[in-house]
Amino acid sequence: MNPGMKLLLVVLIALEISFTQSLIVNCILIAVCFVYIMVKRMNFKTLFMLIFWPMFPAVGLFVSQWLYGSAGIHFAWVLFTRIYAYVFLGATFTLTSSITDLALTLEQDFRLPSKFAYGVLAAFNLMPKIREEVQIIKTSALMRGEVFHVWSPKLYFKAILSSIQWSQNLAEAMTSHGFVEDEPRTHYRIIRITGLDWVTFVGLFVIVQAMLFLIKY
Repeated sequence: MNPGMKLLLVVLIALEISFTQSLIVNCILIAVCFVYIMVKRMNFKTLFMLIFWPMFPAVGLFVSQWLYGSAGIHFAWVLFTRIYAYVFLGATFTLTSSITDLALTLEQDFRLPSKFAYGVLAAFNLMPKIREEVQIIKTSALMRGEVFHVWSPKLYFKAILSSIQWSQNLAEAMTSHGFVEDEPRTHYRIIRITGLDWVTFVGLFVIVQAMLFLIKY
């Protein structure tokens, strides 16, 4: 499925379940998303993280609603499953879609400005470099007898300075490769929204609407 349409579908479904209180629908969404990402050969470490980390906010919401809420135990379970529904819906996109494909389809099919699409793509591709630079800053500080923790302002200040320098170099590199803002562009790789993408999008969206309308519990 087209990455842009997949992202739109995930956002729409997530917004809808935010305003509904169907426990069964939440469970169905979790199960379907689980099967989908397992078919895509997700490793068990990632699956463990998807289940383990959301447990803290999910249990917190459940206990607070159960002990102090006025809507009853049913709504507590709705809140619990809603957290996991959000997580697994997001996983169906993040674990099965390429950020490069998303940026290309947003530019070509959703008319996103090229400078924004390629800017976001460049930022994602710089993430490994940023992590490496943060580690270099920490190591340099240790050689001077300083320890930079996660909450140290100096660490972020130095990282921001490095990012500003990289952004200037990136802008010059894009210009040297012929990137001009607000000018028509050709594409080496073309991504189109096919008829199958529309059928899948509309079909899944209608199925979710039917479940939300028919399943109230």
